[in-house]
Amino acid sequence: MEKKETFRSLIAANRRNSTVLIGVMIGLFVAVGAIFGEALFADYRMGLIIGGIVAVIMVLFAWAGGESAIMGINGAQEIAKEDCPKLFNVVEEMSLAAGVPMPRVYIIETDCPNAFATGPDPENAAVAITTGLYEKLSRDELQGVIAHEMAHIRNFDIRYSMLMAVLAGGIVMLSEIFLRMSFFATSSRRRDDRDNNSQIIFMVIGIVLAILAPILTALIQMAMSREREYLADASAVEFTRNPDGLANALAKLAADTEPMEYSKTTESMFIVSPALNLRGGMDSLFSTHPPIEERIRRLRELR
Repeated sequence: MEKKETFRSLIAANRRNSTVLIGVMIGLFVAVGAIFGEALFADYRMGLIIGGIVAVIMVLFAWAGGESAIMGINGAQEIAKEDCPKLFNVVEEMSLAAGVPMPRVYIIETDCPNAFATGPDPENAAVAITTGLYEKLSRDELQGVIAHEMAHIRNFDIRYSMLMAVLAGGIVMLSEIFLRMSFFATSSRRRDDRDNNSQIIFMVIGIVLAILAPILTALIQMAMSREREYLADASAVEFTRNPDGLANALAKLAADTEPMEYSKTTESMFIVSPALNLRGGMDSLFSTHPPIEERIRRLRELR
């Protein structure tokens, strides 16, 4: 009983932290807009309003169409049960074990083994699996990976990661637009020397912020993604009663060097970072995921 309460408290903390971090992201979006507005148009209020409106629009877009956008970015195609009965059976088993509705199933045509889940809530969730994952893993290993994704669905991680991916993409796009405009922007209003100096200062601040905002966004994503992965790994063992299934799957994913095209804004959503394959299984200090070796070690200890 004590273990269940601890587990529930971790999920509750996870959801609270998600809300806080999404608030931070929206605040960053508004701040970026305000600085850019002052730098380009000498009117921070215009940038503040535009940044706030765009942030709200992007949150609403993420809620209504974020799943489709993320699947499209990653080249995922929805499939029916008759297309791959074995995969659907595993997904059905794990959805029952996790106590969540059956999600929609997508396939990504690539030899690189990987998977992710997304959606605004468990009732409207989807899971995407690469053909490489399906072909290279045993049934127990596939079950472990799917159980991990079901944990993200049950724990509402999918809502956070989907909103963060869309907002992160928006901040990167806003920063790129500003950097391009900053080289051509001129003002039709006459200003005295003091105004000019102020404008130059804000332009410099805007350029620095445009460079740092995407980095800060990535760090925010990384900060939360690592703990989520550990929690989802532990939940997967709860569903499958087989720590070796997921542990062996992670070892195979880490050893695989098949490259995969992916978007940086959705990197944190995958069970392992797609960049891991390009690094030959070596974890990076700035990876969105915890070290594979540590994840496997923790799973082995759950036997």
